[in-house]
Amino acid sequence: MSTESGPPSDDSPKLVPWFDLELQRRVPWRDDDIVISVPAKSGTTWMMNIVHQLRTGGDPDFEDLYVEVPWLELVEGPDETPQHRLDRWAALPATRPRAFKTHAAPPHLPYVEPGEGPSVRYLVVGRSPEEAVVALRPFFERSTPAFNELWQVPQALMKRDDYETFFTEIVEGMGFGATIFGCIAGWWPLRHRPNVLMLHFSELKADPEGAIRTVADFLGLHPTPEQWPAILEHCSFGWMKAHDEKFQMRKATAAPMLEPGALVRKGRVGAAAEDGMTPALAQRLRALGEQVHADPRALVWQYEGGPLPPADD
Repeated sequence: MSTESGPPSDDSPKLVPWFDLELQRRVPWRDDDIVISVPAKSGTTWMMNIVHQLRTGGDPDFEDLYVEVPWLELVEGPDETPQHRLDRWAALPATRPRAFKTHAAPPHLPYVEPGEGPSVRYLVVGRSPEEAVVALRPFFERSTPAFNELWQVPQALMKRDDYETFFTEIVEGMGFGATIFGCIAGWWPLRHRPNVLMLHFSELKADPEGAIRTVADFLGLHPTPEQWPAILEHCSFGWMKAHDEKFQMRKATAAPMLEPGALVRKGRVGAAAEDGMTPALAQRLRALGEQVHADPRALVWQYEGGPLPPADD
């Protein structure tokens, strides 16, 4: 049985035709499925790769991470049906845990309580919203002409000449800022459930090996001592930057989605001002977060990380 918690996510952006937020409600979950639920530009690709490397004991040879770890919202092409995606996910090997990416959270993403259905585990990563929203602009600017032509979307739809205009018209105007806060808000009431692990991007940056070992323990994955060096190497930011072609969604969609460098960028903490986050925009962004987060502690954690506060009474 699935339960749903958290605020509704009706503010999700609707302008991108290759998104389908509803299909994840129909997925027949399996025991040991892993759901990686992370706000946009908050370490999603890194966590996807960590999970893939842990479950394989270190795999340098995959072609496209988004084939190995499907994105639940992503529609491959205009002619693809929802059933086609469900069939493809059902055909994934049963010899290792399936893993899925999503930017959704409960209630859009069904949550399975421990002991009330398949043993699904959920990995959630938070990141300073300032760092996340400045990373949105170069991501949107690097969609390929072939992908935009496939979906009949103007190349300039998500591009703006300066960051303040981008912030006003896309982060605020199209709702992308609200979804970055909404993902964490949806998970916040579930943060101490035994099948939910919430980490902060700053933890991953400060102690990658420690965080990766925490993820391994949470997922019940136990690589051998001989496998660990390869896992840690392939999860490093340097290795991912050097093999950027594996993270560009070049095989997972009917036309390559992204130009080089769109997903694996700086990965830096505390550098939002360099990409256009002025004090005035930062104040507007935090005010948006205050509207979305019912619990002020959730807002503080999303910005700063640190220990998760106790469960609500």
